[in-house]
Amino acid sequence: MKQLIDKLYHTGRLLPDEFRALLSNRNDELYGYLSEKAREARVRNYGHDVYIRGLIEFTNYCRNDCLYCGIRKSNSSAQRYRLTESQILECCRTGYDLGFRTFVLQGGEDGYYTVEKMTAIIRSIKEEFPDCAVTLSIGERSYEEYKAFYDAGADRYLLRHETADEAHFARLHPDRMSLRNRKKCLYELKQIGFQVGCGFMVGSPFQTVDHIVEDLLFIKELEPHMVGIGPFIPHHATPFAGMEAGTLELTLYLLAVIRLMLPTVLLPATTALGTIDPQGRELGILAVPML
Repeated sequence: MKQLIDKLYHTGRLLPDEFRALLSNRNDELYGYLSEKAREARVRNYGHDVYIRGLIEFTNYCRNDCLYCGIRKSNSSAQRYRLTESQILECCRTGYDLGFRTFVLQGGEDGYYTVEKMTAIIRSIKEEFPDCAVTLSIGERSYEEYKAFYDAGADRYLLRHETADEAHFARLHPDRMSLRNRKKCLYELKQIGFQVGCGFMVGSPFQTVDHIVEDLLFIKELEPHMVGIGPFIPHHATPFAGMEAGTLELTLYLLAVIRLMLPTVLLPATTALGTIDPQGRELGILAVPML
């Protein structure tokens, strides 16, 4: 197993069966060795720098009905909200004063925010904060919409693929969604010129080692600039409420594997508490350290 880690460290690649062996035979000793190699790769590329992103959750309306998600459209108990352009800009001003130089606009697939509204918001942020990057995380859109966002000044786009196995994807999402379209969106975003982020849930319902191997192979094929993974956490108002959560242990193990696969990729470290507006509402600005 250590030889496989060494191979991954030096080449960034493993065969499917080698990935499968590395995942199936993990233990504390192996994780320690893997972590050491991942740390070497990180320090070699980034030293001890940490990059802070200001995450603004600006809408929790969503047209989709993903079975794992708390803001799925069928969740009638969710308290829905949308931030106005002025509220979003106020979040940016707060973040800028705190030292943030990247703002991430994240929300559900909310049709209220048309391409015209989104491009206006992006332009307003870039005009007031020309030294800052704008990242979007608003789901699947058309090529033309992505291009309009890019032309308006957006720099990066986060779109987690969630699972690279078509059958597994179908068990997590409604019929109207497809892995084929999700991958199409990711490749179009790269073609347009965005810095792109993908990612998947660790320990999602019905996930197997083979599914994770497919995720790793797809990530290597895509060569994204950012990868966001995290443990599946069951939400009480979804069909997966009673499912077992993903583990921190496997998540950390996979973060180390991805660091060796893509030594310069940006990986999320943790999140901090949001800020509250004068009316006591969560404005949704989060500190997101990236390693």
